[in-house]
Amino acid sequence: MQKSYLTDIAQWRNGTGVKGIPSICSAHPLVIEASMLHALKQGAHLLVEATCNQVNQDGGYTGMTPADFRAFVENIAADTGFPLERLILGGDHLGPNPWKSLPADEAMAKACVMIEAFAKAGFTKLHLDTSMGCAGEPVALPDATTAERAAKLAAVAEAALKGSNGIKPVYIVGTEVPIPGGAMEELDELEVTKPEAARETIAIHRKAFEAAGVSDAFARVIGAVVQPGVEFGNENVIAYAPEKAAALSATLSDMPGMVFEAHSTDYQTRDMLRQLVMDGFAILKVGPGLTFALREAYYGLDQIAAFLFPGMRKETLVATIERVLTADPKNWDKYYHGTDAEKHIQRHFSYSDRIRYYWPQPEIDAAVKALFALLDGVEIPETLINQYLTGAYVGVRDSKVKPDARSLALAAVDRVLEDYFEACRA
Repeated sequence: MQKSYLTDIAQWRNGTGVKGIPSICSAHPLVIEASMLHALKQGAHLLVEATCNQVNQDGGYTGMTPADFRAFVENIAADTGFPLERLILGGDHLGPNPWKSLPADEAMAKACVMIEAFAKAGFTKLHLDTSMGCAGEPVALPDATTAERAAKLAAVAEAALKGSNGIKPVYIVGTEVPIPGGAMEELDELEVTKPEAARETIAIHRKAFEAAGVSDAFARVIGAVVQPGVEFGNENVIAYAPEKAAALSATLSDMPGMVFEAHSTDYQTRDMLRQLVMDGFAILKVGPGLTFALREAYYGLDQIAAFLFPGMRKETLVATIERVLTADPKNWDKYYHGTDAEKHIQRHFSYSDRIRYYWPQPEIDAAVKALFALLDGVEIPETLINQYLTGAYVGVRDSKVKPDARSLALAAVDRVLEDYFEACRA
């Protein structure tokens, strides 16, 4: 089998050029398109990851299986001209999380089916996340249980690829895994993973992989998920403080061939992202931050369309989204708190950006299409761009961004991507 591009990621710190890689955790087609266009511009590899809740054998909230997601991404690659040999597909939080309301045996059986599907579909970066308790178990499991279950999943993935000539998958492990999509409340401070906990995580996973008969797979564990002290809530962001993570970063000298994977890096500044990479957090996860930027662009375009074409639509995009989200609150009501007025703000402007779950919803999808149809062929005046899409104004003035709706939406995502790709160049 062939070797993954990520196999030697721990050595990138010692070379010149690329020091890390952004992990694009989104199933939005425009976000993936923008990511491919940016990677094309830089001649870079692109890592796109699907979470267990987005994509699984039951369809997830996107309605896609792993094979479907691969086809979906490859179709965008064909449209953008992105070379498939530079595309890396990853599975994120692969474990029993979607079925944690079931007894552990049942949930793990489903997780095994899921990781087999990811492996067979050609996902070559697999994050094993078995840290959550299932029915009747504590919320957080003992490290030994987590490692044993992770090794079981790795064994399933390895068996699924036996005899294959494709790329051998690399693995990410870890027991201190942040909540996917951001914290559920306002945060003041986070406890950074203790150095001894990071070392123990690796040691206990090594033993579990050996016990499961997949030592060869452990040789392809390239990193661990730890908490470097970065996170975002609905209304605030905890910025990276390098001095607090210095001891954790130093433990990488005891873990040859490994890096740390940082989750919830959304909304960190470029300087902080760069510092994370230089400190060994070489895989930077970003998801809500990208769709947050896209939502900002959509809302700006919505206001522009309302000004240029008053009365041409039955309802604005913002009004459609508010109506759909209040009628179908299942993807946000557990996460947003406070008065009705506070929840109203959070539904539209929370950093956790739970609108991202609703873009495929038929009424919202139709409203987006109606917005873009209304602005189709329209050269949007610079003054309106400055008013409603301020971030794109300089790019438009410099003729780097075309003043049309689609280009402006792509540019909004691209500005976030620029921070990540530049940080990883370090």
